[in-house]
Amino acid sequence: MTQRTLHDGWTLHAVPGSPVPTVLAGREVPASVPGCVHTDLLAAGLIPDPYRDDNEVGLSWIGRTDWVYRSTVDWTPGDDDRVDLVCAGLDTVATVTVNGAEVGRTENMHRGYRFDVRSLLRPGGNTVEVRFDSAYRYAAAQRERLGHRPNAYREPFNFIRKMACNFGWDWGPTLVTAGIWQPIGLHSWSTARLATVRPLATVADSTGRVTVHVEVERAADVPLTVRASVAGVDVEATIPAGARTAALDLTVADVRRWWPRGYGEPHRYPLTVTLHDPAGTVLDGWSRRIGFRSVRLDTTPDAHGTPFTLVVNDVPVFARGVNWIPDDVFPNRVTRERLAHRFDQAVGANVNLLRVWGGGRYESDDFYDLADDLGLLVQQDFLFACAAYPEEEPFATEVAAEAAEQVTRLSVHPSLVLWTGNNENIWGWHDWGWQEQLDDRTWGRGYYLELLPRIMAELDPTRPYWPGSPWSGRDDLHPNEPAHGSMHIWDVWNTDDYVKYREYVPRFLAEFGYQAPPTYATLRRALSDDPLAPDSPGMAHHQKAVDGDLKLQRGLDAHLPAPADFDEWHYLTQLNQARAIALGVEHFRAHRGVCMGTIVWQLNDCWPVTSWAAVDGDGRRKPLWYALRRAYADRLLTVQPRDGGLALVAVNETGQPWRAPATVTRLTLAGAPRAKTSVELDVPAYGVVTVPLPAELAGPDEPRAELLVAEAGEEVDRALWFFAEDKDVTWPAADFDSTVERFDGGVRIRVTARTILRDLTLYPDRLHPDATVDEALLTLLPGETATFTVHTPVPLEASALTTRPVLRAVN
Repeated sequence: MTQRTLHDGWTLHAVPGSPVPTVLAGREVPASVPGCVHTDLLAAGLIPDPYRDDNEVGLSWIGRTDWVYRSTVDWTPGDDDRVDLVCAGLDTVATVTVNGAEVGRTENMHRGYRFDVRSLLRPGGNTVEVRFDSAYRYAAAQRERLGHRPNAYREPFNFIRKMACNFGWDWGPTLVTAGIWQPIGLHSWSTARLATVRPLATVADSTGRVTVHVEVERAADVPLTVRASVAGVDVEATIPAGARTAALDLTVADVRRWWPRGYGEPHRYPLTVTLHDPAGTVLDGWSRRIGFRSVRLDTTPDAHGTPFTLVVNDVPVFARGVNWIPDDVFPNRVTRERLAHRFDQAVGANVNLLRVWGGGRYESDDFYDLADDLGLLVQQDFLFACAAYPEEEPFATEVAAEAAEQVTRLSVHPSLVLWTGNNENIWGWHDWGWQEQLDDRTWGRGYYLELLPRIMAELDPTRPYWPGSPWSGRDDLHPNEPAHGSMHIWDVWNTDDYVKYREYVPRFLAEFGYQAPPTYATLRRALSDDPLAPDSPGMAHHQKAVDGDLKLQRGLDAHLPAPADFDEWHYLTQLNQARAIALGVEHFRAHRGVCMGTIVWQLNDCWPVTSWAAVDGDGRRKPLWYALRRAYADRLLTVQPRDGGLALVAVNETGQPWRAPATVTRLTLAGAPRAKTSVELDVPAYGVVTVPLPAELAGPDEPRAELLVAEAGEEVDRALWFFAEDKDVTWPAADFDSTVERFDGGVRIRVTARTILRDLTLYPDRLHPDATVDEALLTLLPGETATFTVHTPVPLEASALTTRPVLRAVN
């Protein structure tokens, strides 16, 4: 087997007659492969940045145009039985030709294709073309043929097997792509090749077992030998003439398990597989790293309903999760280095699980490999989201092929612990008026409850499958019932204040979120608004949520002082996002045992936008990221309402008991103590303890001028409880001392409070877009000192670092 990539020498042009700007008519444009039309036109200077201002609107013609990629490939004949043109991913409706002869057509972005082209290749130059027909035209034709299916948006993404969020979302632009988005190459081989290798690894006690399922493609009907090796264990099997499959069982004694973050080391072992002809010659090879671990989903009914608990290596895991969307609209820009940085940000926020959401893509091998390395758990949605999907042909066959390919590809990764059938579609059928619109037309139920579980049972029974997110586990239950299975909470944000999170005790919360604008430096790069305002043209365009700004304002009105200008609005909306999610996470974690997971919507953005993300579209951390780091800490101290009073709750997400003295003090804003209690915390490993607080602590003398402070040593963040909303608190005017100390590569700012400083936050990106800070949202009592460490590529003005709008507090 020899493999040759074909990534050089490509050009791109619009099919004559397409509605393109005059400058593009008849023009050949250099094309990058892997890549897409948008990034090629951008690199050629033929379109403006789609992410700036409202440029996306003026670029809608790209997704309605037919495009042709062309390259000339030199080829020298050899003695190989087969030469295949291998396309790992084509986006989406493609016709592939070699020297003018059609070799295949594709209609699915989410799977690969292989075409035998040996008979078409000639010595010397060969013309390879891939024509991409408009995704819009294809989807519209399918909709016309099959009939309307309801959809959360106006775009027809449910009538094409393509990344749904390309068609726009409530956080994403409408930029419908086309192109050779995955590697393409020529594979030359003889006799046979490894078509698929599917290792299924399990562990019991100290013994690991991997069953390696091998399927071959043949060019000759001869006996074959397949060999597998892992951890010093070697096994071989014969595939008789005419047969195409084999299964090799390898047993590893005293195996080191793969563990998720916080539970042990994510150990992996190299696994190699080779295919041999009757003479012993190696025909093909495959190698990956596998991990031995067990995983199951505990849904055994209990006194609270139906749990939804991930159990890894027989240990129940509380999922401290975030939802993941494509990190860029244009996937070729998402490198391994970029993913590694984003994963570092997730780990830095004490995250242990990523949910790959169903409106995006099956992520790259780099994504899952990095998750394996870091011990990050992955919940993977099949790619259906927020719409009714037709089950007629060609979709039924395409979905089956796509699912089989992706389940096989990802079976090697120990980080992948749960497959989910769809995002919100079962919920949509119940609650979003779909039944009246659908009449008797298909909507996807057969995929989620029949096809996909059948594929999982056949190809990967080692991992649990759940038909939907949310889903309660039974048809006779509402799919978003808190006491059963997985749940989403979106009345908070859409209609209700975030304190309503406390009314829910879900078994597993797979989505909940609250919006805020991106960082200031990201806004200034993406928008030309002058001045910036909450409703300035660029800000308005980069707010995709229905009534998003009204919902932001509703949240501010409920909790915070009215902003006097854009700088205050920016700070307070970001603060409110952080407050909302911290309140929710702490509440749900305080019910650990009943609730066994929270997955915040969302970690990342795909472009600069006001959204629910903790990390914005330019990769900068919003204040939410810092709040999430505290709320997801291994050991959490929090004050929670309980039975008409207040309680101190200690949550221990470590394998060691947590024993420590704790104090809870009721103070005035000036720092004068009014009441105090002491308790001895004794929290078991992976456990929670709730301590009711006495009435003299829970009942303030002056609600607008007092707070509670709970502390349990320097290694745990203290917990605060204010008896009134910030807008009603009698805040003193902020008074503080500050010093600025420079060091190589940055600066330290020390702030000593003379008065209370509520949610003190430093925004160094206002002074330089690459400046970052280690802390945010610090509340200082009088006499306390905080140090902010800023890393910056250039010196920053000292006076600017300690004045508004760089340094902010509520008061």
